[in-house]
Amino acid sequence: MWDNMFPNFLIGLREGLEAGLVVSILVATLVRGGNKERLPQVWTGVAAAVGLSLSFGAVLTFSSQQMPTTAQEAFGGFLSVVAVAFVTAMIFWMRRNARNLSGEIKEKVAAALTMGAGALVLTSFLAVGREGLETALFLWTNAQTAHGSGTGPLLGGAVGLVLATGLCWGLYRRVLRINLTRFFTWTGFGLIVIAAGVLGYGLRDLQEGKILPGGGAYLVDVSAHVDATSWYAQLVQGVLNLTTQMTWLQVVAYVLYLAVVMTLFVRGLRAAPPAAKRAAPAAAPATARPARRVPRWTVPVAVVAIPAVAAGVVIGASGGRKAAASTVSVSEADCGKGFTPPRPGRRTFRMHNTGTKAAEVYLIDPASNAVYGEIEGLAPGTTRDLVATVGSGAYAWRCVPTGGKAVTSATVRVNGGGSAKPVLPLAASELQPPLAEYRTYVAAGLGRLRTQTARLAADLTAGDLAAARTDWLTAHLTYSSLGAAYGTFAGFDTKIDGRKDGLPRGVDDPGFTGFHRIEYGLWHGQSAATLRPLADRLVNDVTGLRKAFPTQHFDPSDLPLRTHEILENTLQFELTGDTDQGSGSNLATADANLAGTRELLDVLRPLIVRRAPRQLPVIDADIARLQGLLDAEHRGAAWTPVERLDPAARQKIDGATGQLLEDLAPVPDLLEIRKSA
Repeated sequence: MWDNMFPNFLIGLREGLEAGLVVSILVATLVRGGNKERLPQVWTGVAAAVGLSLSFGAVLTFSSQQMPTTAQEAFGGFLSVVAVAFVTAMIFWMRRNARNLSGEIKEKVAAALTMGAGALVLTSFLAVGREGLETALFLWTNAQTAHGSGTGPLLGGAVGLVLATGLCWGLYRRVLRINLTRFFTWTGFGLIVIAAGVLGYGLRDLQEGKILPGGGAYLVDVSAHVDATSWYAQLVQGVLNLTTQMTWLQVVAYVLYLAVVMTLFVRGLRAAPPAAKRAAPAAAPATARPARRVPRWTVPVAVVAIPAVAAGVVIGASGGRKAAASTVSVSEADCGKGFTPPRPGRRTFRMHNTGTKAAEVYLIDPASNAVYGEIEGLAPGTTRDLVATVGSGAYAWRCVPTGGKAVTSATVRVNGGGSAKPVLPLAASELQPPLAEYRTYVAAGLGRLRTQTARLAADLTAGDLAAARTDWLTAHLTYSSLGAAYGTFAGFDTKIDGRKDGLPRGVDDPGFTGFHRIEYGLWHGQSAATLRPLADRLVNDVTGLRKAFPTQHFDPSDLPLRTHEILENTLQFELTGDTDQGSGSNLATADANLAGTRELLDVLRPLIVRRAPRQLPVIDADIARLQGLLDAEHRGAAWTPVERLDPAARQKIDGATGQLLEDLAPVPDLLEIRKSA
């Protein structure tokens, strides 16, 4: 999103400042000439221009969306070229007229005052309308280049317009001084570079729309060496419209436009004549106006409503349905009929099952079988939309009818966009080896836990509370490192590591048992005799869990979920101190949770690497950062209690945990079990 903001910010700032200067000069001329009663006429013209610009933008947006794909390409390419022509003319016009703009506007106002209300409305309308139409066209054009969301271009343009409004207000109030000639010169340089990119993109659209030849003749193709989804590639594409694949026509047009236009622009700066000084004629006195026969609000409402109604008629006349070319047919014998190379970006495909059997439909990369999008259970005779992000690469449809063989469509190639991120199919059988490895890890941990809880019970039998506190922490951390198996432990987890939350009698409730109940007693002065029955019960519960675990069902799809859920619990319960019953060992528990997460990632690592090789280094770095922060609060056998953490240290630990959770979030989606395409 952010990489597409700057060009539109610049056009919004520059065009907004041009229009705003005109309006501010109009207003200042009327106010200082004692004609305040004529201001509504200026604002009426401004409102008409804004309404026309917004209506024009709506027509461009909604009418083009209902065209066939090739027509959209041709339409967008044509308007891109037109936008470049407008912007180029605007750059040179403002270079010539920035110095004497105020004098020209004052002359027009003086003339308009002698001709009545209509002339003043028309003056402000024409002055603002030209800039508004240029802005709408250029913003729409750049929004088409923003593959995926158009939020960035629109937001950039809006910020530029708001800033331009503020600058014009400051100039009007005489609280700002801006060298307009220098401002329009430097922004002119920037817009020439941006316009060159828009020209290249527009010509590429015309090639894809079959208007111009050479769509497959690439002069530049570095897609095999440069990741189009990297921040630097996205930034270059967003600002300069330079992509990893460019045709001969794109490159030649880009270079020629830059060379010719930049040369003429620089030459014009050197040869610019001094500003002509022209005295504005004295404003004629306002003539008496005839009595109004219609309400005052009628004209402003009409000039705004008429373009909006006209735009609605145009949009409605263009049809409310997507073109038939966007519908893709599915059947047992023919998959993907009607599929043509889509335009890069977020696309919706209308899938229609023309066969006699329900089918699963996949948009795939035919080389790797990776899935871009899927529909399960598309019934005969029904139509459903499949939404997928399309980038530069190969695409095909694969249809799997119920009880039948998979059918794959012809492959199409999409060029000129970023790289989409398909997901490799994952069968439940692929999770079985990591699941078996993890079950072995948990079983070994439960064996250690049985020994450690028996030692805790022996400490209490001997009345050694100090040893009991040490052995309690050892056993509890072992249990906390087995976090991914919590769902499998079922009712045992509540008995072994349950909290007092929600129990009627709190810590004195008979249902409060296990590690946290013993923790409360050990750090609140309860005797060994009081705690010994609780320790014996804990040993029995651990023994029961260890015996039941080999036969407990572990859903393979739960394994990827636990990579995220363990540390969610850590952030919610441990780093808030919510579970602390006096030991101050929440950070030690967080450390054990981190160890359990690391173990789980290790068994899933081969599957993750195949699907997102760049994700694991980021996660590993996050883990190392959080581990270092936790280690800094561990001195010997003592851990800093959460409530005693330095505020800055606590903020860093919370932030590192949150960042790790954010980077772990894609793992469950990457390893979601999907039927083989």
